[in-house]
Amino acid sequence: MSTTPTSYHTLRLETRAMGCVWAAILNPGAANELMHASSALNVVSPLERKMSTFRADSDLSRINRTAGVSPQAVDDDLFVVLQQSLRLAGETGGAFDPTSRPLSLLWRRCRDEQRIPTGEEIARTLLVTGHNKVIFNAAARTVQFQLASSDKGTESARTEFDLGGIGKGFAIDRAARVLRDCGVADFLIHGGYSSVYGAGVHCDQPGWPVGLKNPLLEQGDYATLFLKDQGLSTSGANVQFFRHAGRRYGHILDPRTGWPAEGLLSVTVLAPTGAEADALSTALYVMGHAAALAWCEQHPEIGAILVPSSMSSRVLNPTVVGIPREQLVFQGEDVAPDWHLPRQ
Repeated sequence: MSTTPTSYHTLRLETRAMGCVWAAILNPGAANELMHASSALNVVSPLERKMSTFRADSDLSRINRTAGVSPQAVDDDLFVVLQQSLRLAGETGGAFDPTSRPLSLLWRRCRDEQRIPTGEEIARTLLVTGHNKVIFNAAARTVQFQLASSDKGTESARTEFDLGGIGKGFAIDRAARVLRDCGVADFLIHGGYSSVYGAGVHCDQPGWPVGLKNPLLEQGDYATLFLKDQGLSTSGANVQFFRHAGRRYGHILDPRTGWPAEGLLSVTVLAPTGAEADALSTALYVMGHAAALAWCEQHPEIGAILVPSSMSSRVLNPTVVGIPREQLVFQGEDVAPDWHLPRQ
């Protein structure tokens, strides 16, 4: 039987990093726990300075400029997140791919020019993307790109990393580790609300209640999920998109084809870590409903809520896979879930 979410007092500390609000939320308790929360949030900005593609002086930008020429030494933090990224790229068949930055840059440029890319432009860009273009030397802790650039056509593209699909989750995991090392067992950390990690419980509830936004509406939740020792991430294209010639194009690209992914309104993923939840919410969104459902059923450690696009009604029909009923509470009469319960 589902537990009704209840509001209790919390201690909350906020900062701003990676272009969004970050918060560490604790149960009321010892005053020194706020100092521990501050220490946890303090790890985020240094990670941003390493992983950002918006900073020319970041470690990742340096690698993007030079790894096509020679092997580049990788910072310890970048080593771990790149290793995770490449593993998840392989496990998802490229539906998540940390080398998809050239495709994002192509679509961004074409959007500014008020057009969509040509098939030739996408095919040329795909020549320099794909996790198989990366030579990752774990022993030497170096990284190199197999193919530096595509010189076909008037515009050249080079292989580049973009950790936007996993960076917040990775930073959340690092912040959570700080809190655990300080002896804090119960906490919630979020980066921009869509990437969350919950540890322990919130007061007398079975976890931390996290509201899931209705992808059809600008405001309002369609469900509450109790998060305990898990990462959560939601991906969708209902907010970031552009229109061209009467057609809507979402911002989440399928790295395998170079075109925007279609078929789902949103995907919410539960995973053992924030990094996995972050990357897999994008990957499952890209896969589409049928493939994402099949993938989750082969990975019982992952839970997901897949919300298909519905053009005929305002009723949400989320497919819930790998999440126990008692962990998820749906709200309102306009939600008709299809449950695929965890294996016993």
